[in-house]
Amino acid sequence: MKSTEIVGFKRANLGKKEARELRLEAMVPCVLYGGAEQVHFAAPMYLFRELLFSPNVYKVTLNIEGEIHYGILQDVQYHPVSDIILHADFLAIDDEKEIKIEVPVRFTGTAIGVTKGGKLVQKLRKIKVIGLAKNIPDFVDVPVGDLDLGKSVKVGHLKVEGFKIVNNASLPIAGVEIPRALRGTLK
Repeated sequence: MKSTEIVGFKRANLGKKEARELRLEAMVPCVLYGGAEQVHFAAPMYLFRELLFSPNVYKVTLNIEGEIHYGILQDVQYHPVSDIILHADFLAIDDEKEIKIEVPVRFTGTAIGVTKGGKLVQKLRKIKVIGLAKNIPDFVDVPVGDLDLGKSVKVGHLKVEGFKIVNNASLPIAGVEIPRALRGTLK
């Protein structure tokens, strides 16, 4: 996993009024859970840019007033109109506990069906995996070199080591669609 750092400040008061005041100061109310106790803190909004506008999975080093915690971004709530961040949840990473996270998909190879005129259509962008944090990869490689026209690769076809895939095995990840111009000529 890639890593980044967020510097935050502990929150003395919890509640709607205090959270609203933090947002007016361009701070995001956050919580870190999954450890011995929950840690409520606030961090500047601009520090979330790298986490939110990237398909990558990040191990986040949380520096909260000098205390170092490690976690992953679990959930973010946005304002429905202005799209500012209302709240962020972090899950604490422990070397002995498994975590469940969505990892992006990366295709390897060129599909045979694409060279024949088909179109590779991606159905899943991320795959949900479970495992120790040290074993979770930056992305899951999906081989598409053997895909012919009208064929697809499913979650059950993937071979992985060190972690398990949680998604349904019959779920398609990508497929090669037959264009309308070729449909009448193929038999």
